[in-house]
Amino acid sequence: MISDTTEDRVLDGRVRLRQPVRGYRAGLDAALLAAACDADPGARVIEAGCGAGGALLAAAARRPATAFTGIERDPKALALARENIALNGLEGRVEALAGDVARRFSGLGLAPFDAALANPPFFDDPDALRGPAAERREAWMADDGLEAWIVFLSKAVREGGTITLIHRADRLADILRLLAPKAGSFRVRPVLPFADQPAKRVLVRGVKTGKAPLLLLPPLILHDRRGGKHTPQAEAVLRGEAALAWS
Repeated sequence: MISDTTEDRVLDGRVRLRQPVRGYRAGLDAALLAAACDADPGARVIEAGCGAGGALLAAAARRPATAFTGIERDPKALALARENIALNGLEGRVEALAGDVARRFSGLGLAPFDAALANPPFFDDPDALRGPAAERREAWMADDGLEAWIVFLSKAVREGGTITLIHRADRLADILRLLAPKAGSFRVRPVLPFADQPAKRVLVRGVKTGKAPLLLLPPLILHDRRGGKHTPQAEAVLRGEAALAWS
């Protein structure tokens, strides 16, 4: 019988990741989100919608003195996340719990975290996406809208805690508008496919109750046109040799 999962190596082989053959598979966005996590040693970090654990485990590998909790509503993805935590020997520092961003964070019975991460589904309008396969729908469609994700993340962190997410560049205005009632001190890093093309993704970080002015950081450029798969900066980030700093 052919297995319905594959075992891949990410972060230059430091993390083993079992994920479905079909359906959502962790890729570049998860890697960038993990690289953007700057939680201090001893901090507690929550990831909303952790899936099989691609970003969660990469962030944990990058931050070996930090505790991580992933929240996932899909039972199959949750089971894989827990399997991957054990596969990487991280049971003492990383956990995956059943939960849904459409419900109140308080219902999880957890204390507020120091930082929150998320790679929310990119679409909340069924007409904006052409017939996603059933096994990919939950990863691509935010049934309760981007607002539900922002509300959950805002409630999940303490005052002064950080909220970091990666999303489509054309939703930046919506992200900032939704975060603004609870967070500030925004920092935005555009992610460009090539230096001469517009950003397709943005990494956004806000501080709960932060008051500092918005800061637009230099972009991360993924590819060059000289034949290399990634620019040296992007390659260093993907290998875990560099982080995406917020300063």
